[in-house]
Amino acid sequence: MVLYHGSKEIVEYPEIRKARFQKDFYFGFYCTLYAEQAKRWATRYGDGYINKYEYVPSSTLNCLYFEEMTEEWLDFIVACRRGIPHKYDIVEGPMADDTIYNYIQNYLDGKISRAAFWELAKFKYPTHQISFHTISALDTLTFVGSEVVYGDKK
Repeated sequence: MVLYHGSKEIVEYPEIRKARFQKDFYFGFYCTLYAEQAKRWATRYGDGYINKYEYVPSSTLNCLYFEEMTEEWLDFIVACRRGIPHKYDIVEGPMADDTIYNYIQNYLDGKISRAAFWELAKFKYPTHQISFHTISALDTLTFVGSEVVYGDKK
């Protein structure tokens, strides 16, 4: 299976980096099945690269998979965004893009109810992310190349 990672640089050797803010599935190396989504990641701030990897799943890893946005998915993202680590090597599921993230933040801040979150979230286009959280998880990826993509921002 081919996965894509959008970045401002070529990433031949993926890394797990601790950042200022936690992401949907906590700190990890994030990829997607969708090249167009990776392009959006790569061109957020200008030109970038879509990195391509061959992914071979491993039955020895502890994986969590969310097929769609569910109550469990929301609770998991809320915990990760609050900085609560998890025990998974790989987590896969829908992405809380900027709009969805704003709804999650409003829910966390008590500005909207859980029911209101779901009402707002149901009209979003499908997204996908798979995050790698351990060295063993990164070993399931093999870099196969990259391509430059051009952003609209100058």
